[in-house]
Amino acid sequence: MTRPRLSLAGAIIAAAGVAAHLPAQVPPKLSEARVETRDASAGLEPAFRAAAAAASPVWIAWAVPASEGRHLCCGDGFDGWGCGGPCFLEGGKGSENVNFRDREDLEGGDSRVLIFSRVERGQTTRLRLFSDECTIRGGGMPVVWLLRVRPAESVAFLTRLVADAPREEGDADEGKRPGQRALTAIALHDDASADLALERFALPGPPDGTRQKAIFWLGNSRGRRGYEVLRRLAAEEQSDGIRKHVTFGLSQSKVPEAIETLIGMAKRDGSPRVRGQALFWLAHKAGRKATEAIDEAIRDDPETEVKKKAVFALTQLPAEESTTQLIRVARTNRNAQVRKQALFWLGQSKDPRALAYIEEVLTR
Repeated sequence: MTRPRLSLAGAIIAAAGVAAHLPAQVPPKLSEARVETRDASAGLEPAFRAAAAAASPVWIAWAVPASEGRHLCCGDGFDGWGCGGPCFLEGGKGSENVNFRDREDLEGGDSRVLIFSRVERGQTTRLRLFSDECTIRGGGMPVVWLLRVRPAESVAFLTRLVADAPREEGDADEGKRPGQRALTAIALHDDASADLALERFALPGPPDGTRQKAIFWLGNSRGRRGYEVLRRLAAEEQSDGIRKHVTFGLSQSKVPEAIETLIGMAKRDGSPRVRGQALFWLAHKAGRKATEAIDEAIRDDPETEVKKKAVFALTQLPAEESTTQLIRVARTNRNAQVRKQALFWLGQSKDPRALAYIEEVLTR
């Protein structure tokens, strides 16, 4: 297994070449740490190995340009971007939030993702991600800050970390599961090599959990290239479970054609479970096309269970539209189970129109 993984990392570097990158100065808000800077222009891998040879635990860190002006900080409060308060490398709360921020809102017009790898006995045991705006407290730990890291080499390094990681299950802090966190870090790189890495992890071969996470990030952060991979998976993937997750990835995409692909899955996918999930995510997109697709499923899908999921999807529409559509289905649909489902969800609504309709039904 090691040889293909290394070849994937090599392919990423070869595909990206030597990409342009920002000056990798030490984060301005890093404190309470014993910081040493080292030049990594000769390669991230040898620079990392040299720093990892330390006899005691050490944080090894670097910065690369972030995709789409991403902003990352800890969730110990709120500052208008979903985060606030200091981030602690050692102890304290370890979670980070990943938020969108327009480039023009950022000082200097650019954003960096800061990658911190905690190394003990030569192995990465934790991975943390931040932005320059984060207040980072090092807890007195040594931090080796690597200068002039090429983004493609960063992606290749993180790719090996994902590929070599054991299967990591459960809901524990992702920062304590460096393989999972490395996949997030790849997605945040503003570099074409990240597209290739995520595509490889989304296609058949890796564990389902890795594939699902890559599918999410392809839709959420990789634009047209990510959408094309999801479109291919929607048409060719054999696993119902993976195609079900593709519907989520498509719902995250900003590419205009994504909603058409999602509608196609809602209408034509061979699995009732996948069609139902596509309808659920369509409802979150709202809009005329989404509502029409849900209505068509309620009317025409051959599976009653899919019809019922479509009724539930109506509850995810904006409140006023949701009540209007549910009352219409309860009044006019010929399937008794569908009408019953619509009445049930009307009963959960706080809209006065829903209560009035239920009273009307009860007093007939």
